[in-house]
Formats: sequence, structure tokens, C-alpha cells
Amino acid sequence: MSDQTYCDRLVQDTPFLTSNGRLSEQQVDKIILQLNRFYPQILTNKEAEKFRNPKTSLRVRLCDLLTHLQRKGERDCQEFYRALYINAQHLYVSLPSRKAMKTSDSTELDPDKEKYNLNDRGPMFFLACFSVAAGLAFLIYYCSPDPRVLRGARRVIGFSPIIIGKHVSHYLLAFLEKGFNEP
Repeated sequence: MSDQTYCDRLVQDTPFLTSNGRLSEQQVDKIILQLNRFYPQILTNKEAEKFRNPKTSLRVRLCDLLTHLQRKGERDCQEFYRALYINAQHLYVSLPSRKAMKTSDSTELDPDKEKYNLNDRGPMFFLACFSVAAGLAFLIYYCSPDPRVLRGARRVIGFSPIIIGKHVSHYLLAFLEKGFNEP
């Protein structure tokens, strides 16, 4: 992560946030109410009324709020970012400070790539594992096992539901009741 503080980030993001059309009146009101009503309480009731005053333009109120939070300190700026994330996530993701953090931190994974990159071994690994599982299932289904192996297999299968889980245990227990030799 970057060693940039939340106050520094707020200074960097202020022009972006105060530009026309970025935040609606409802979003700003929700952010102010969250900073006023939820723990930790960042704004007093008087401050919240001042920043929610409909007689003042939205841009002026937002500039005053951001300046006020920068003067109050790091924790208050951090709570603003938390409120912004909750109430305007689409805007939070596109903040200039967030983009700068993503480009400066090369170890961070891209969430879009992460969705599709579930396994780095590729499709051949999947096909090989699937082929082994299908081959074993085919072998067990069509070949009669040796009676000595059968006893050992029943013991292993009998304890498998404990390890695997309750959903699979129904099938394994039914297999034990039915037995290998019955069709």
C-alpha cells in the first residue's frame, strides 16, 4: 500500500469530488448523516445542519465539509472515505487517489482478472484430473473387486462421510448398504 494518509488523499480527491454532477444532493446528505449519526460520530448536530443547509449550494457545502474534515484529522478523513464507499461506491472506485494507489502497487490483483483466473494450471490440468476421476469411477463400476480389497474399501468408505460431509454421506452409506456385487 501507499504511505499516503487519508488527509492527503482527501486533498487529492477534493477537486474530483466537488466537480459538478459527481455527487448528488441525496448522496451528500447520506454521507453527512452517516458522519453525524453513526459511531464514531464525526460531525456534531450543529455541524451536520450547517453542511445540510439547502440554502447554500451543494458545491460550497461539499467544499466546506471536506475542508472541515481535513482540519479535524486523519480519523475523520478515514470515516469520510468509509461513508463515501457505503453511499457512493461507483464514485469511490473511480477516485484519483484510488487509481494512483492501484498503479503504484504492482502486487495488487486486478479484480476483473481475478474473477476469471481461478486456476493458473490451465485446462489440461483440469482434463487430466477429470480423466483420472472418471477412469476410477468406471473401473469401480464395471470391475468386480477382489474380496480382500472389498473389506478394506468398505472400511474406508464407511469413515469417509465423517471427513467429507453430510451431503455425500447419504450416497456413500447407500452404497455400503447395497454392496459392490448387487446391481
